[in-house]
Amino acid sequence: MSKIFIVMGKSATGKDTVYKKLLETEELNLQKVVMYTTRPIRKSEQDGVEYYFVDEKTLQHLKKEDKIIEHRSYETVHGTWHYFTVNDGQIDLGKANYLMIGTLETYEQIRKYYGEDLVIPIYLEIDDGLRLLRALRREQKQEQPKYAEMCRRYLADEEDFSDDNIKKNRIVKRYQNIDINICLHEIAEDIKNFTVNSENI
Repeated sequence: MSKIFIVMGKSATGKDTVYKKLLETEELNLQKVVMYTTRPIRKSEQDGVEYYFVDEKTLQHLKKEDKIIEHRSYETVHGTWHYFTVNDGQIDLGKANYLMIGTLETYEQIRKYYGEDLVIPIYLEIDDGLRLLRALRREQKQEQPKYAEMCRRYLADEEDFSDDNIKKNRIVKRYQNIDINICLHEIAEDIKNFTVNSENI
């Protein structure tokens, strides 16, 4: 049976970059899963690439059709933003291994939906000072920087990704994303080990 790998970490730990680089690694042959969100699209993003950007009406419609795999909502300074994964045909564990990006809550819900043995965490970490600096630089590039939301998210991550929550979800390995190339190599080797072992079962 194939696997679902979920890239996780606090904001500005390099999740998007690691996610994209892993998808580009041909030997891993990972298939992309695009999540949905109701938050506004950022300047550097494209609909259907980072997320499917939809409104709350679409979310409610998908809920009524019982197509929501996992769902999180966050109270921001700009209102409630929803993030969710939809059973829309993107995932077929009989055909491929998949790569997603999300939170501990994402990981927990998807693991319950598909089964613990099929969902593998890729947890990224960096020094908090560097993380804050990266977040600030990213926000400065936006047409309308949302610094208050950046700060809210930074502080919320401290609680969401606490050591207790990481332990509760039985995540043992943490990848230090200081040097992107070293980090990617380590993750790629682990993914190959997981996928090779699953093929031999």
